[in-house]
Amino acid sequence: MKIADVKANAFAMPLTSPAFPRGPYRFVNREFLVITYRTDLDALRAVVPEPLEITEPLVKYEFIRMPDSTGFGDYTESGQVIPVSFRGVHGGYVHSMYLNDHPPIAGGRELWGFPKKLASPVLETEIDTLVGTLDYGKVRVAKATMGFKHAEADRAAVLASLAAPNFLLKIIPHVDGSPRICELVRYFTTDVTLKGAWTGPAALELHSHALAPVAELPVLKIESAMHFITDLTLGLGEVVYDYLAEA
Repeated sequence: MKIADVKANAFAMPLTSPAFPRGPYRFVNREFLVITYRTDLDALRAVVPEPLEITEPLVKYEFIRMPDSTGFGDYTESGQVIPVSFRGVHGGYVHSMYLNDHPPIAGGRELWGFPKKLASPVLETEIDTLVGTLDYGKVRVAKATMGFKHAEADRAAVLASLAAPNFLLKIIPHVDGSPRICELVRYFTTDVTLKGAWTGPAALELHSHALAPVAELPVLKIESAMHFITDLTLGLGEVVYDYLAEA
């Protein structure tokens, strides 16, 4: 293979059989369960990187069911997004993500810098309850429940939340183990079609685990719960802060 061929085809690994295709990445019938809860402010300060700023001591715990996604297939993920601001603009910092499918783990980490790890999340309806569970190996680390479609939610508020920027800390090491890339990345979702949005009573349990430390942001009070279904495109990101350049 010629050097020019390597350069032309080197968008993902492995070179001759990439773990994921080129984008754009479209998601159809993407189903969310998002429980917003109040947590300990000092715990948030310990995990949110500057120059992001914490706006309130809140966390959004999410379960996302993705039955139809370009190149990534059918999978589910779960994790924590922290409301933040960056240079006066409000958005969300993706703190943790656990999912059950290799292509979006590889693509998410390599392209955007999503903090993805392999686990076993599930989002399903049990009789009259929407239930989300996250197991790391055989150990249950999170369980969320919400009354199924108890009331229509504010569609404008849901669309506004989906239009807000999201932030990631992208880290790629050099071959000697030192950081080669350490960047704050911003991305947006686009072409959003909201197919339904509901709210209802909710509960959330987080359990301690050494390698899936979701409980280190403890649940002090449930503030709200949302269940919604969308079609959307996951936009590629842009670098908004280079930690190595600022060193």
